[in-house]
Amino acid sequence: MIAREGSQGKCAGTRACLTRHAGGVPGRRYLGAVSNPAVSPPPDRAAAARAIAAELPAGRRVLLTTHVNADGDGTGSEVAMWHLLAARGLHPLIANPTGIPDRFAFLVPPGADASTRAAREIERADVIMVLDIGDLGRLGSLGPLVAGRGVPVACIDHHVSPGTLPPGPRLVAPDATATAELVYDMATALGWEITADVARALYVGILMDTGGFRFSNTTARALRVAAALLERGVDPEGIYERVYASAPEGRVRLTGDVLQTLVVERELGLAWVTVPPGALERHDATPDDLDGIVEFPRSIAGVRLALMFRQLAGGRVKVSLRSVGDVNVAVLAERLGGGGHVKAAGASVEGPLATAQARVLATVRDYLSRPD
Repeated sequence: MIAREGSQGKCAGTRACLTRHAGGVPGRRYLGAVSNPAVSPPPDRAAAARAIAAELPAGRRVLLTTHVNADGDGTGSEVAMWHLLAARGLHPLIANPTGIPDRFAFLVPPGADASTRAAREIERADVIMVLDIGDLGRLGSLGPLVAGRGVPVACIDHHVSPGTLPPGPRLVAPDATATAELVYDMATALGWEITADVARALYVGILMDTGGFRFSNTTARALRVAAALLERGVDPEGIYERVYASAPEGRVRLTGDVLQTLVVERELGLAWVTVPPGALERHDATPDDLDGIVEFPRSIAGVRLALMFRQLAGGRVKVSLRSVGDVNVAVLAERLGGGGHVKAAGASVEGPLATAQARVLATVRDYLSRPD
């Protein structure tokens, strides 16, 4: 139901107010789609958005993908882009190297996720859009297929990385809080309607990458974008319940097992945990259930750097790095062959686990012990 109000301070003029719609709270008024963006994109982002849009005439098949073990930002960004492109007469599909985590499944429209037939859909795509990563290696088994497809590969990302994707237009801004912020910028730069479904997906992306608006990347601009999304019908309490307060029992038990491995070196301000072998299988858990566990060692008083180690298939070891204060884990991750942000980064290193831990810890201790 749409109610129009002429009073200033509510919904002046012809701006629509929504009192009830999908994703919203009954009785609460929301701003509908507006012609002028609430938060204008910087000129360089707007120019990059136009370059990507030039590859997206109506009728094209667009394959949307993100990194292995998609998180809230990767999933939210590609779901929002799916809605935006479908509304403009394109044929988007999501095809990820691994499945979308259960806690984000509520965002995905019926028929939008083609990850189970990703290889076939890559061969049919006219354009490929990679979101929340700039490195081909993080596409897992889909990387070689994307590299060999021979179509434009657009990229929207906010990570610090050298970028190894095939040629195509780029909207990359390491100063952005989340890739979802950049998708918002693209939509507003191009005058594309941000519906309630788009807003909900983008809000999840920003919420997750800021740790619920707690991390140091929670900028004033990110909060303004989040406010603009709330005005379009996002229910923050409902989103919280979906992504933070609906944990399966196995996730909680997995967290307990991982925290039992905690090691703290107080003199360096270093702490780390290790995912025990077989823990995910034992608790019927997924890699997504490990999200946020590394924040526990980071929260210990005096800790400047926290790590989490996990054995991967194929003999490699994933290392998650989180920091406090002036410790730049992006620099550390690059030394280990990975990348990320100043306060949150990751890498995949050669195993076995004990060897990888020794190598990583030696690098980290050297970094922390230097006076500069």
